[in-house]
Amino acid sequence: MVFQKPPDGGWGWVIVVVSFFTQFLCYGSPLAVGVLYLEWLDAFGEGKGKTAWVGSLANGIGLLASPVCSICVSSFGARPIAIFSGFMVAGGLMMSSFAPNIYFLYLSYGIVVGLGCGLLYTATVTITCHYFDKRRGLALGLISTGSSVGLFIYAALQRELIDLYGLDGCLLIVGALSLNILACGSLMRPLESSDSPSPEKACVDKVSDQYFVYHEKEKTVEENISILEKGYIDEKCVNNVPDYKQDSILNKNVLTSINVNEKDTYKKKVVEQTNFCKQLAKRKWQLYLNYWEETVVLFKNKVFSALFVAILLFDIGGFPPSLLMEDVARSANISEDDYHVPLISIIGIMTAVGKLTLGILADFKWINTLYLYVSTLIMTGVALFAIPFAKSYLTLAMLSGILGFLTGNWSIFPYVTTKTVGIEKLTHAYGILMFFAGLGNSLGPPIVGWFYDWTQEYGTAFYFSGFCVLLGGFLLLLAALPCWNACTNQSSKLPPNTYSYKVASSA
Repeated sequence: MVFQKPPDGGWGWVIVVVSFFTQFLCYGSPLAVGVLYLEWLDAFGEGKGKTAWVGSLANGIGLLASPVCSICVSSFGARPIAIFSGFMVAGGLMMSSFAPNIYFLYLSYGIVVGLGCGLLYTATVTITCHYFDKRRGLALGLISTGSSVGLFIYAALQRELIDLYGLDGCLLIVGALSLNILACGSLMRPLESSDSPSPEKACVDKVSDQYFVYHEKEKTVEENISILEKGYIDEKCVNNVPDYKQDSILNKNVLTSINVNEKDTYKKKVVEQTNFCKQLAKRKWQLYLNYWEETVVLFKNKVFSALFVAILLFDIGGFPPSLLMEDVARSANISEDDYHVPLISIIGIMTAVGKLTLGILADFKWINTLYLYVSTLIMTGVALFAIPFAKSYLTLAMLSGILGFLTGNWSIFPYVTTKTVGIEKLTHAYGILMFFAGLGNSLGPPIVGWFYDWTQEYGTAFYFSGFCVLLGGFLLLLAALPCWNACTNQSSKLPPNTYSYKVASSA
């Protein structure tokens, strides 16, 4: 398949619009699941830790399955995967309206909806990258705000739908809205050229594979020559036989030669397929070895190792507020008359602002993106420590806005990863980091919920969350200090293919 040069416009802007609405429709409900969380607590009467698993799975399973999602999009294309995932998200939401218990929600809302969102995220990012090159950063920034806008709108929408139609009716309507993903996915026209590769080029591409079976072919040719010689000798013997017997003998020889040719052809195919499978297995095994060798090299980079710990701890501690902030307000006995805008909506809109603002700051050459990212982690930890002291709606709204803005550091995380490991290792490193981010998303809310179940108050839970985020930030700051580079240069040279942050972040 031959792709055209990215047009950086044209139909690409249609792709940006439909990708924006795709992320808006698929991530709106999972990110605003805090509104549903309160209803599920009342409906099923389970503990906060057990109930929090529903929302954490919906947001974490897509990141955990990111390698599988990438393989699916690469194999089938963005448009088929987007349409299929639209059915998954809509079906999972509608199935959740009939959930008899919390365990059914783990499957319908947590896994089905979460996996559908992961597939849609990969599809939208992939198709956008195909259509944009010079304006790729702008295009990806625009579509990434779709999830934040979805969080802002769906938080108020789901609350209103629950008041009008109940929890089951809300999930049915939200699931029906998600069917619009099918229309968006149908517009994700793949960027391909109509010209297929020439047969000569196809043959040249397959030379390496055919070379492995070349010797087997030589053996087959020798066997064919011996068979022909044997047939010639048989023919001479037939000439000495009386005429009335020659016809029957010739018929037998013809049948025999046909059987020999069929057996020889079958043998040839078996040999070729067996040899091809052996070579394919060798190459796959070599790819796995190379992957693990590159992984080991990545973790020899102290900044990358600290970054992996930081992203894990950040998602364990920083993600729960978006899920539990509504319950925090209810636990603080805040009156509904003072409740002007849902706290989750404030987090959503400020996350969009944070993504754009921090992304713009990261483009300035005089700003070190790693230190910028570390500063967001430290400020997030301080804000989490302040949540237990907030006793009014205004204070919680201010903290929600601060946490939402700082959560926008997701927009600069790819910058930090690129500066740490280099552009040629970005895909490998980012896949590893996203896996651990998904693990943190999945574990964070249940852990905070369990703390509440044990202590019957959110103070200890958010102290734990703030400690996790601060610990990750300080470890990353310590690993990035310039003094380490001086010590490393004096003691020994860096291993090949590893980067010190002083060199990698000089841009």
